[in-house]
Amino acid sequence: MSRPLIEAKGLSVRYGGATALSDVDFSIGRGEIVTVVGPNGSGKSTLLRAIVGSERPFAGRITRAPGLRLGYVPQRLAIDPTLPLTVRRFLGLPRRTSAAAAQEALERAGVPDISTRQVAGLSGGQLQRVLLARALLAEPDLLLLDEATAGLDQPGAAAFYRRIEDLRAETGCAVLMVSHDLHVVMSASDRVICLNGHICCEGTPEVVAEAPDYRRLFGEGTQGALALYRHEHRGHRHDPGHHHHHHHDDARAAG
Repeated sequence: MSRPLIEAKGLSVRYGGATALSDVDFSIGRGEIVTVVGPNGSGKSTLLRAIVGSERPFAGRITRAPGLRLGYVPQRLAIDPTLPLTVRRFLGLPRRTSAAAAQEALERAGVPDISTRQVAGLSGGQLQRVLLARALLAEPDLLLLDEATAGLDQPGAAAFYRRIEDLRAETGCAVLMVSHDLHVVMSASDRVICLNGHICCEGTPEVVAEAPDYRRLFGEGTQGALALYRHEHRGHRHDPGHHHHHHHDDARAAG
C-alpha cells in the first residue's frame, strides 16, 4: 500500500465547549472513493474542513502527502446570484485560467457547452457541474465533495455520481464524498464511513448496509437499506435510452 494521500490520527475538533469530532482515525489512498455519511450535526463538514485545512484540530494530527493537490466542490456557491458573471469568467476566479483549460474542465464535468452562459441562470445540476469543473482545474489528487448532490433529483444525482466515477477512471484522482443522502451511496465507493461525532462503522457499502450501528442510526424510513447506484458499463457507449431505469432493480439484486 503506497502512502495515503491524507491521514488523520486521533482527530478531535471542538467548538466552544462542544466536541464536534472525537478521536477520528481516517485515511484515504490514491484513487480511492470514500463516502462519509451521518446525520446532521454528526461532524461530516467538520471532517472535510479539517482535511482541507480550514479547521484546526483540538487534538490529533493530520498528515498530507507532499505536494497534495485538492479540488473542493462546495455544497453551495457563496456568490451573489445577481452578479453578471459568465461560467467562463467564474472559472477564472480567483486564479486566471486559459480558455483551453476551462473548456477541458467543463468537458470533464459533462457540461461542454455552457461557458458563455450566466452563472445566475444555470439549473442546480448545471451549477454543480460548473463547481465540479472549477475543482478539476486544480488537477486534484483528491477531489472533495460536500453534499454535492443536495437538491438534485434522483436521476440527476445518479448522473452526477456516474460522472465522478468516470473522472476517477480517467484521472486517477481519489474522491472523498460527504453525503446527506443516507441511503444513496455511490456503489463505486471503496469504503463508506458512518460518522456520528466519531466513526460508528466503516467498510464496503455492502458491509455497512448490514452493520447494526448503521441500522440504528439510519434504519427508520430507510429499512436500513443502502441504495447503491450501479454504473452500467456497456462497452462505454452510454445508451441515452438506458440511463435511468435499472438502478433500483440493481440495488435490490445487489443487496
